[in-house]
Amino acid sequence: MTGFISLFQAAVVFGTVIMFGAVGEIITEKSGNLNLGVPGIMYLGGIASLAGSFMYENYTENPSTFICVVIALVCAFVAAALGGLIYSFLTITLRANQNVTGLTLTIFGSGVANFFGGSLNKLAGGVGQISVAATSSGFRAGLPLLSRIEGPIGKLFFNYGWLVYVAIVIAILAQWYLNRTRTGLNLRAVGENPATADAAGINVTAYKYFATCIGAGISGLGGMFYVMDYTKGTWANDGTIENLGWLAVALVIFTTWRPKNAIWGAYLFGILYWAYFYIAGLTRSSQEIFKMLPYVVTIIVLIMISLRKKRENQPPEALGLAYFREDR
Repeated sequence: MTGFISLFQAAVVFGTVIMFGAVGEIITEKSGNLNLGVPGIMYLGGIASLAGSFMYENYTENPSTFICVVIALVCAFVAAALGGLIYSFLTITLRANQNVTGLTLTIFGSGVANFFGGSLNKLAGGVGQISVAATSSGFRAGLPLLSRIEGPIGKLFFNYGWLVYVAIVIAILAQWYLNRTRTGLNLRAVGENPATADAAGINVTAYKYFATCIGAGISGLGGMFYVMDYTKGTWANDGTIENLGWLAVALVIFTTWRPKNAIWGAYLFGILYWAYFYIAGLTRSSQEIFKMLPYVVTIIVLIMISLRKKRENQPPEALGLAYFREDR
């Protein structure tokens, strides 16, 4: 029982990182934009939150935990949204290739983040010396009252930082927005057939910009959660955020573009990824096989939805295609 609880806890924390990335990317792809720059955007969110909180904590005598958390949230969201704005300008206004632009954004984001991450390490006195204790403790604080529940139930469901539950709420709200609101339905119409949406009076360009920037901002919160909660407020140039970003992209396909499915899908990915750690006697090569299980499951799901050909399980029809109003 103890081993299962530990595995579930690791899966929840791990899954929350990719849940943010996947929900943000689902919103983006529902507008017809295929942004493969999710890893870079998560990098931008992570380093921006760390830099903002580091500067505040180190140049303030008695830093407020609340202000630390707000600074980290704002910095992460704004930096990631700016990454989405860059992508939008290149692909919507300048009509650049979406696949190439997304991959370029990943390289750009990782380069910027690791550059500033190295600079912060030098300011702090060396690798692993960055101290944002107030900010990290603020994000790792549990929910009032619920975090006091003891026993297996408390450890399974209420022994996490509050941002874990925020991720679930965002996924639910995104599902409601896309299916129950007028703007959400307009957004889906843009992703399915932008020419028809344009003829109906919907501002295709505005919706694409909006969805891509907001989606990128949400994805950036995944990078912030990784830095502040998962690694407890430090920075390492080990490429983990990039790996999690690609897992988030895989999760989008696994969920069949439904934000609510990202909740259990992210945790399932976490269990599959970390299962090897709780199985005795595995060799190094066997451990690597377990780490690739989320991708294998995604491929299986992709094959299944392709064979079944249910329209509701397919990606937006205009996904990855630039819209030229003159060609309408």
